[in-house]
Amino acid sequence: MPSDRITGLAAVLDAVRGGDHMTQPMLVERVGLGRSVVAQRVAELETAGLIEGAGLGPSSGGRAPRQLRLRGDRGRVLGVDIAATELVVGLADLGGTLLATRQQAIDVADGPEPVLSLAEKLAGELVGDGAAPIWAIGVGVPGPVEFRSGLPVVPPIMPGWDRYPIRDRFTARYGAPVWVDNDVNVMALGELRSRPQALEAEHMLYVRAGIGIGAAIIMDGRLYRGANGSAGDIGHVAIPEGGNTICRCGNIGCLEAVAGGTALAREGRMLAETRQSPALAAILATSQEVRPIDVTQAAAQGDQAARALLQRTSALLGGTLATLVSFYNPAELVLGGGIVRAKEHVLDTIREAIGRRALPLATQNLRIDVAALPEELSGVTGAVHLALDEVFSAASLETWLAAGSPRMPSPH
Repeated sequence: MPSDRITGLAAVLDAVRGGDHMTQPMLVERVGLGRSVVAQRVAELETAGLIEGAGLGPSSGGRAPRQLRLRGDRGRVLGVDIAATELVVGLADLGGTLLATRQQAIDVADGPEPVLSLAEKLAGELVGDGAAPIWAIGVGVPGPVEFRSGLPVVPPIMPGWDRYPIRDRFTARYGAPVWVDNDVNVMALGELRSRPQALEAEHMLYVRAGIGIGAAIIMDGRLYRGANGSAGDIGHVAIPEGGNTICRCGNIGCLEAVAGGTALAREGRMLAETRQSPALAAILATSQEVRPIDVTQAAAQGDQAARALLQRTSALLGGTLATLVSFYNPAELVLGGGIVRAKEHVLDTIREAIGRRALPLATQNLRIDVAALPEELSGVTGAVHLALDEVFSAASLETWLAAGSPRMPSPH
């Protein structure tokens, strides 16, 4: 258990990180500590080189208060977003601002060695010979993660990754602490830190609907992971409409098996092969495959069969989300992932299903919208903030503040 001093330091640092033009009087209100205690904690954080003065704020009649800001240039953070078919690696400062990214297509089913080797290669291109050291690393993966250990646990679409020591591998290579989480949790963090309305909502459901389907739960402004880290894993819950459809996880009737991207591509191919969809038939003839994005594009071009397919898929998703809305009663539901590209064809259907099936009190003030961040940036942005939230937490500060940085001593 961190001491009161460390807890106060973490609270002050968190407030400075999260607020523009923060002053000491504002900190007193924000963190609930006395003026003299806040002054001591600010002085200690300045001595540690974590925060600095940033000019004077507006005066309320007396001396103008000094504004404070994070020393974002002290170090760098790596964010690694591993998706089913894509890898994005980003380099950010300690304030969470992305400085550069690298992106490459992958197949996560190839296993950890080729995927993580590529991540290290892309990270090497970003880091180069930069003077600022890596302070922390955040990693998102498309499967269940035991958060305490950072280990993937029987991830359905990641053969060969079960209990693979991602954290140990990156820690040994970069000499910095590493945190690993499910990709949907990471995307939710990216949304939370990038959009003020999400923070204001305090209670939010973030749902990623793409190749896979998953949810993240924001409770009182913080990510809720459950006892072991699997809270929100809705893609593999059975739904009545799932019937005997076999899912990638090996079970039957999962939501993902009938409403995920793979199901959308499968049904789209059937529409093409039976000539019910002229647009998809043309795509199949040219490329020999039908992808989820092809269905979206066909719908955008006015193809009625593609539009009907998207509406059926979104109705299935909306039915499950209605249950979640009644159960959790969020203030905001944010949709992310590939479904965002089809929002004009799916959003109204999802809203209608939730309005019809969820409890009226649960939907009374519910906002439903799409993610603000583009999919290619939401995961890597969230991975960066995962690392920052953890490295600046009270538990972590207590372990490294006296040393000046969270970096680990070189073994040589």
